[in-house]
Amino acid sequence: MTDSTPPLGLLLDVDGPIASHVTRSIAVPSIVADLAALANLGVPIAFNTGRSDAFLREQVVPPLLTAGLDAGVRVWGICEKGAVWMRITAAGAQEVTVDEELRMPAAFGRDVERIVHDDFADLVFYDDTKRAMVSVEQRTEIENDDFLAGQPALNRAIAQAMSDQGLGYEWGEKRVPDADGRVDYRIDPTIISTDIESNRVGKDLGASLMLAFLADEGVPLPRAWRTMGDSRTDYAMADWLHENGHEVVHVDVRPADGVPATPYPVRQHPTLIHDEAGARYLSRWVEIARGATDDDADLV
Repeated sequence: MTDSTPPLGLLLDVDGPIASHVTRSIAVPSIVADLAALANLGVPIAFNTGRSDAFLREQVVPPLLTAGLDAGVRVWGICEKGAVWMRITAAGAQEVTVDEELRMPAAFGRDVERIVHDDFADLVFYDDTKRAMVSVEQRTEIENDDFLAGQPALNRAIAQAMSDQGLGYEWGEKRVPDADGRVDYRIDPTIISTDIESNRVGKDLGASLMLAFLADEGVPLPRAWRTMGDSRTDYAMADWLHENGHEVVHVDVRPADGVPATPYPVRQHPTLIHDEAGARYLSRWVEIARGATDDDADLV
């Protein structure tokens, strides 16, 4: 470990750039080795994800520990889009904190679990590891095309349950206020799931938490940041960092969704996507942290 100002800080979505959206695990071996190397070189890392802390404990932390983390690494799991977080050390995942103000109503979660059981059990499973959000996820034994075909009907059933419980929500461009005119929640479909959450959570919240964690520990801020994700919502990490005066580059490992115009650089690998692209960028960032190169703009 080094106490000097790190050249990079990393905010990483998990599904897509780190874990395979097919296997729901880390499938490219170099990813774990490079994450551990970056952490041990003093690079602060946050897994800024919609996943639960249980997912990180099961799929991300054990291989990191096997790869070897030094004492004093600066690694966090920011889960459920900022509603839940924990420190990750050489001893493993530490105590979990939940922002109680960002929890979905328990009765709504029970309604969604019933909807899945009664009508969509062949399509999705209810994620009972979530502490604040409510999530349903594609069953691993079905094809993604089949999930995407059935997802709109699932989302409509979820939206009806929100209306039945009097919850104001947004869903894409649609806004449905509650009886007091409030819109406190969000339906957020992804390529393998549908999340229902407080509309105060997001990848920008995760970015702000990461900066707060570093400030609380009194450690020097990185000279530049890299954010990485596989959806348009992941750009919020880089948006927040740029708006708050930090140098940032965003890496989009699934640019097929469309790359928006941004005031900061956006990069994508010319031929690779998902975790294969993520692996290539992580390897380059190890070189940057070691001083072997100073950029990742020419990655091929």
